[in-house]
Amino acid sequence: MLIVTTENISGRRIEKVVGLVFGVSVRSRNAIGDWLGGFKTILGGKQSGYADMITQNRIDAMKDMIEHAKQHGANAIIMSRFDSNEFGGGRGHALSEVIAYGTAVIVREE
Repeated sequence: MLIVTTENISGRRIEKVVGLVFGVSVRSRNAIGDWLGGFKTILGGKQSGYADMITQNRIDAMKDMIEHAKQHGANAIIMSRFDSNEFGGGRGHALSEVIAYGTAVIVREE
């Protein structure tokens, strides 16, 4: 599946616009990871645990978006974007949500 952030794909012609596709992933870190992350925030430094979680969230959301596009017969996604949010997960643990979305299309080589 070809995925681009642009409106067009060089060397390919869009034959059909299939429509909006998306994928969603929501994750939380465990209590120990949250505690260590909070401690690192006070001391400063790279938040590798959070970065890893967000990266995996993006990968999972993108996989879901690709599957959604395939289910609709698309072979490419244009105007692809990510959106993210955090919200309370109870007991002080935040949940991280990532949405991948774009326009599913059918393209052919020019």
